[in-house]
Amino acid sequence: MTASERRNQHAAVVYNPVKVDLAKLRASVAAAEQSAGWGETQWFETSKDDVGQAATKQALDGGASMVVSAGGDGTVRAVAEALRDSGVRMAIVPSGTGNLLARNLDLPLGSIDAATAIAFSGEDKSIDLGVASITTEAGAVEEHVFLVMAGVGLDAQMIAHTRDDLKKQVGWLAYVDGVARALPKARPFRIRYSVAGRTDRPAQVSAILVANCGLLPGNIQFLPHARLDDGILDIAVLQPKGVLGWLTIWRRVTWENGVLRRSAVGRRMIAATESSNERVMTTLRGPDIRIALEHPQDFELDGDEFGLVQKVRLHADAGALIVRVPA
Repeated sequence: MTASERRNQHAAVVYNPVKVDLAKLRASVAAAEQSAGWGETQWFETSKDDVGQAATKQALDGGASMVVSAGGDGTVRAVAEALRDSGVRMAIVPSGTGNLLARNLDLPLGSIDAATAIAFSGEDKSIDLGVASITTEAGAVEEHVFLVMAGVGLDAQMIAHTRDDLKKQVGWLAYVDGVARALPKARPFRIRYSVAGRTDRPAQVSAILVANCGLLPGNIQFLPHARLDDGILDIAVLQPKGVLGWLTIWRRVTWENGVLRRSAVGRRMIAATESSNERVMTTLRGPDIRIALEHPQDFELDGDEFGLVQKVRLHADAGALIVRVPA
């Protein structure tokens, strides 16, 4: 791209005013924009009524060549939803509690300047979007996207019980408090599910998680085979029985996925205990999954709660989003 072409393109920043230091962000974007030779950036603020989708559409209507999402996971998800299949790239300035997609893309979490430099001078990478078609408790059908993970059951209840004030104080560790609040009220529930159009299977579960990528805060590799660009969703069906079952799941995602999988000896140890692990956590893979619930259950996408749902269909929209990553 020539210098003249760069000057004729501009970025737009969609920012959450609650999450960002606007003065620092403006100064950083101005410096990165000038260094890269881009035109003047446009700015769009999110609100309670528009968490980012409408602002992003305004940016697209204004001819933006890139939309920078500056906020938490909710802002990133909203911007991505509006950019789906548009061909316009998204950059991220992580400013939230979880910063889930930023972690999975190895983007810098603690430096605004490093993030804006990647936005204006990084490389493009095509990734998948997860798409969730949900039937709400009231019977309405809605479609939303997710970038990292969707959850039905305890996972969504944990999100609902996590205190916003605690998130501001201790960051992602506030979710531990959310788990403690949700567990005493959690009850297994019956579902029927089908992966990739296969025959429905019944199950009694505490949660079912569907991932587009697998890294969680704390560098926890929840689903280590999940990839952002493989056109596949990775699924975990959680069926623990009591505290011991939850401890088995915790050991699997922290010790086995985080430590043992890194060596050949460790992988042999995992294989030797795989059958006992599967009784509490079954992992599946496929381009889509349908879930029908006997009774409505809580549902979440990328840490945002969406209330009670009766049915969910989730699929991978391969290569639907272009993101900026380090060169």
